[in-house]
Amino acid sequence: MWMEVIFGLVIYKLVRRFFKDDEISDDGTSASTALFSVAHRLEKLYGGKAYVGLRIPDADTSSRQDIDVVLLTKGQVVVISVKNLSGSVTVTSDGSWVCEGGKHHTTQTYPDPLAEVKKQASVLESYLEQRGVKLLEGNLSCKVVIPNPNFRTMHAFPSEVITYQEWQHLKPVSRNILPGWVKGALCTGNDTQEFSHQKLNFILATAPMWDRVELKGSKIVLGEFLEFKGKQEDTLALKHIKRSKVDRISIQHTSMLGFAPSRLQVVYSYRDYRSEGRSGTESKEVTVRSSTELVFRPRDSTKIKKFKLSSLLSISLSA
Repeated sequence: MWMEVIFGLVIYKLVRRFFKDDEISDDGTSASTALFSVAHRLEKLYGGKAYVGLRIPDADTSSRQDIDVVLLTKGQVVVISVKNLSGSVTVTSDGSWVCEGGKHHTTQTYPDPLAEVKKQASVLESYLEQRGVKLLEGNLSCKVVIPNPNFRTMHAFPSEVITYQEWQHLKPVSRNILPGWVKGALCTGNDTQEFSHQKLNFILATAPMWDRVELKGSKIVLGEFLEFKGKQEDTLALKHIKRSKVDRISIQHTSMLGFAPSRLQVVYSYRDYRSEGRSGTESKEVTVRSSTELVFRPRDSTKIKKFKLSSLLSISLSA
């Protein structure tokens, strides 16, 4: 009997090893996935382009300022902080948010999100000016979005904070009409004609961003790509993947069970920062074992994660 039990445990572990695609918990992906969910809905409601996971250089601190989402529509730049908080939130006298409960029944304190996003907007404005676009007064605004249905509070927030109830009831608007939560902070009239929409799109598209991995199940993780691990012949085949050259890696699976090698389509994107466009694109395919791992450091984490290529759909690298 004991031999049967041991044999069953061995089989169970082997099955888990092959079928466990996500090597990061739901908590590790929920924050990043929430950013893309908010960005997608904003684009659907108001048009324009939402840029996710920016890392803008801050000259004052010689560091980088993380920005969750920047929404760019005609004549408007909105810096958005996404707080995917679950639980009961109270606000202290210094503006900090204290969140109690949630999935793990813990208490966490967050610095004033509105003050943080205003600081992010200031850093972004300076960065845009350094790259040749000076925003007119009123062209830049800030918002804090709370998309989690389990968020609860008795506190009355400023208009810049969009609670879950408000977020849920936002309605699409005509592309020629500014949404009310943006319009109030923006100037109108002939001044907006000086606003270079095309230039802003180019700057934001080429600004430093977090790398990202897309996992099966519509999960996305932001962070920093470090290296590939695996058999020497596989890592040598992937050695040409450098952020200075490669923009996106699409992973095409050749076996549902992951026994056969995964096929990677590596897309090179050469950016020419002297002009507003890319100077060329080259594609290359290599075949490596599905057991090959991507070593990745998630955003806001000191822990290193390893993903089997069989669990990934794509990898995007920031230049």
